Amino acid sequence: MNRPVATAEQPIIFVVDDDQSMREALGSLFRSVGHKVELFGSAADLLKNKLPEVVSCLVLDVRLPGLSGLDFQAKLAESEIRIPIIFMTGHGDIPMSVKAIKAGAIDFLTKPFREQEMLDAVSQALERDRQRRHDESRVTELKTHFETLTGREREVMALVTSGLMNKQIAGDLGLSEITVKIHRGHVMRKMGARSLADLVRMAEALGVYPPKAGPA
Repeated sequence: MNRPVATAEQPIIFVVDDDQSMREALGSLFRSVGHKVELFGSAADLLKNKLPEVVSCLVLDVRLPGLSGLDFQAKLAESEIRIPIIFMTGHGDIPMSVKAIKAGAIDFLTKPFREQEMLDAVSQALERDRQRRHDESRVTELKTHFETLTGREREVMALVTSGLMNKQIAGDLGLSEITVKIHRGHVMRKMGARSLADLVRMAEALGVYPPKAGPA
């Protein structure tokens, strides 16, 4: 039975390295600045656990027994697990680091690295994950609001946020201008938009665009 590796809302750093002394040194370093840490000797050990839905990052050695660090990165991507990764290696070369960074790694540190280098990379990784989770939560909330709009309100929202005036929208939809204003008010209220600029940002986040006109 899989158990969550942690349940607290505190950010977590997962360290995967087959070198026990390195694992413990990193664990001590991260705990010394107040971070919560989980240590693993291989990618397989980490895969036995269910990652908690909290802000986190992965400090990953490139050369591991079984599944290598780069292969583990690819496996996580295939599973749509978007945890930020900081690679470390004692045998790094430029092609390897370029491949890791192109695949989305935050940093690639060659052992021995300075403690501050690692702490800075972890801070950047946790902030990126925090922002990603915030953005995803915001889009989910917007989708919930968008689902409450009627079909006509969605049309009006798409046209309003594309820059058309009420009179133009009325002409496009065959409505009176006052009816467009009413629909527009409903859209603003249901979406929780405080201004037109706010509504435009919501439409962009949701991918709401007016239908393209067909050929004349």
